[in-house]
Amino acid sequence: MNLGRLALRFGCGLRGDPDLPVDSVASLAGGPRSVGFFANPALLPELRTTQLGAVVIDPKHAGECPVAALLHPNPHATFARIAALLHPPPPAVPGIHPTATVHPQAVLGRDVEVGPYVLVEKGARIGDRCRLAAHAIVGAGAVIGADTRLLERASVLAGCEVGARCIIHPGAVIGADGFGNARDGERWVKVPQLGRVVVGDDVEIGANTTVDRGALGDTVIGEGVRLDNQIQVGHNVVIGAHTAIAACTGIAGSTRIGRRCMIGGGTGIGGQLVIGDDIVIAGFGMVTRSLTAPGMYSNVLPAQEAHEWRRVVGRLRRLDALAARVRRLEASSGAQQEEDDEQH
Repeated sequence: MNLGRLALRFGCGLRGDPDLPVDSVASLAGGPRSVGFFANPALLPELRTTQLGAVVIDPKHAGECPVAALLHPNPHATFARIAALLHPPPPAVPGIHPTATVHPQAVLGRDVEVGPYVLVEKGARIGDRCRLAAHAIVGAGAVIGADTRLLERASVLAGCEVGARCIIHPGAVIGADGFGNARDGERWVKVPQLGRVVVGDDVEIGANTTVDRGALGDTVIGEGVRLDNQIQVGHNVVIGAHTAIAACTGIAGSTRIGRRCMIGGGTGIGGQLVIGDDIVIAGFGMVTRSLTAPGMYSNVLPAQEAHEWRRVVGRLRRLDALAARVRRLEASSGAQQEEDDEQH
């Protein structure tokens, strides 16, 4: 691959030798056969001394780049596409490993790889060129779209559907029972979880993330969604297309999240809420009411030195007493003002 071909393929302007060969991507500390990118002004010193073969960069910063430049107004996304081209995932190696268990009534497409100790149950349908890595599970009647990868110990359980070109990372579980329980006196009665999980095309679900099946209807993950590691998605949640959610977020049942949202790590979202389109929630947020207006939301105090934090907490504890004192002063002031008015 050379710079000229990259520029043509990804719609970049090119400053430099179009015949310069490149074969990898790297950070700004990389070598002369690698491509990097610059999008963070804090890395300007590293840019000025880089020895990369080329840098993907916004034209407004190109004057700071000492090497060849691929010019694009969105350098990060362009770099991601170049990285995917130069470092493609390993293709499926067609065949069924001798330790795998594939039910006779399961249907496998063309060029499917079924790795060691994989389980494919009755009625499952696996699309063309899928890769099922070691110990992956595809439950009865589940559907996996073409070119999807289930990595080690990923599970797509009975009746669930995963679209095309998805990546399900190790340990993820799609379609476990939702947390459905009905109270009967001091006891709990389990509510059967009869719905599915339906995952759209081009979705990536991180390691050890769990997406629970619906109680009656389905839990739905829209196309292009990105779920980081260790996220809990409750039953009947709907996540709109192209939303990205960072690690350790928990979403309670029946909440609907719109399209193109970004939700920071460690956020807790209550049940039966509506999060509109194009909403950004900062990390470690706690969402207890619906949010409908696009914009950024945050409700976490940043870390402070311990003695300063204790003073803040002390003041917070005195707020009720302070408010009562203000009300008494306002009432007294109002009464005094009435006396003054009567005297005049």
